[in-house]
Amino acid sequence: MANIMSKDVINVGGEEKVVREDTAKAYRGVNWALISIAAFILILAGVFAVLMLRASRDGVVGSPVQHDNQTNR
Repeated sequence: MANIMSKDVINVGGEEKVVREDTAKAYRGVNWALISIAAFILILAGVFAVLMLRASRDGVVGSPVQHDNQTNR
């Protein structure tokens, strides 16, 4: 009896390839993981940029402890 396995189509480099269903799921899983990591890095970079802009508005860029020490004098 022949091996009956589900097949699925994935797009690799602009070319469609027929692969086993588990291979296609793994391929899509890796793509989603890479997209999620990239989105996380972009969000962190945006938050960092906003925080740095807010910190630099008063002309003093330093840690909060340094800022408190300067204002308490």
